[in-house]
Amino acid sequence: MGRYGDLDYQQWAKTGFLFSLAVFALGAGSEMTAAAMHLSLPAWENALFVDMEILGTLGALLFPLMFGIVLPLTE
Repeated sequence: MGRYGDLDYQQWAKTGFLFSLAVFALGAGSEMTAAAMHLSLPAWENALFVDMEILGTLGALLFPLMFGIVLPLTE
C-alpha cells in the first residue's frame, strides 16, 4: 500500500481531465450559443459561463500534472 492509500492515479488523471474538458466545453458552448442567438445574458449567467471556462482550463492542466506526475513520484 502506498503513502496515499490505494489511489488509481491513472484513472484520476484521465477522469479529472475529461470532466474538466466537459466543464470547459459546456461553459464555452453555452456562451457561444447565446452569442449566436443574439441573446443578452444576465450578469450572473455570463459570470457562471466564464468561471466554467476558467475552472475547466485549470482542471485540465492540473489534474494530469498532479495525478499523473507529482503524486506518483512521491510514493
